[in-house]
Amino acid sequence: MKIKIDRLLLIFILILILLNSFVYTKDAFSQNQKNFIWKVQSETGTVYVLGSIHFLKKEFYPLNKQIEDAFDKSKFLVVEANINDLGKVDIEKLLGSAFYKDEETLKKHISRETYELVKKESERIGIPLEFFNKQKPWFLALTLSSLEMVNLGFDPNYGIDIYFLSKAAGKKKILELESLDYQIDLLSKFSEKEQEMFLLYTLKDLNTLGKELDRLIRAWTSGDAKGIESIMTKSIKEDKDLSSVYEKFVNERNRNMALKIEEFLRTNDAYFVIVGAGHLVGKKGIIEILKEKGYSVRQL
Repeated sequence: MKIKIDRLLLIFILILILLNSFVYTKDAFSQNQKNFIWKVQSETGTVYVLGSIHFLKKEFYPLNKQIEDAFDKSKFLVVEANINDLGKVDIEKLLGSAFYKDEETLKKHISRETYELVKKESERIGIPLEFFNKQKPWFLALTLSSLEMVNLGFDPNYGIDIYFLSKAAGKKKILELESLDYQIDLLSKFSEKEQEMFLLYTLKDLNTLGKELDRLIRAWTSGDAKGIESIMTKSIKEDKDLSSVYEKFVNERNRNMALKIEEFLRTNDAYFVIVGAGHLVGKKGIIEILKEKGYSVRQL
């Protein structure tokens, strides 16, 4: 099965989104309100932690001056995964993790109910079912999400990660909290039940994505961490079976990323860290973890 490289690039970017895709209007960067960025300080180091928006539009730039200034003050740019360094990704490994081989198909690995929803979505967006039938559930969920976001007019090429990676090129050292390979492994190693739950949740949300984005926009633009938390945990409240996915997908990664941020805080330098906005909120989010460890934390 042949996959175009530009399609792979789109999916790689999607992997970074996970459950944390937030979009916003130009008002999100009003100069007189809180932003989704926090300044974390130790006795020696400073880390600016920005909640990431992975799909955006060209006209929404430049960003708020406080965000730009924080970037300019930082010696290092830190991202979840450097999507500009695709040369390190094992394409064969990705294809093996994302696609069924030989006679295996999606239909054989998910319930009839879920497969019927995939068929309906295929018809709605006008893409042949055969295009989806070799994709494993976790990968198909990301594919469908990306297609819907693009359909709504948002472009991963204008995402905040890419914007700052471009600005940092040749000027700042770029570090990773995770890696693309790590994120691929995380998703592909979900059990078949967890993968189907992830796909089913995605399918059921696609038709209401536009309305949900309105809520996300209001919360993000006002720096409303509790509002984002409410949106993030909505799926868990509605379906307890998703709790295991959420724990691996969000909470476990929060703890690991907070540990790496602590390493930065032990230095004498300033770091500009970009992570999905959903990783920053809630009692188990990165911001609360750092507060509990005694660091000075302030939302800008």
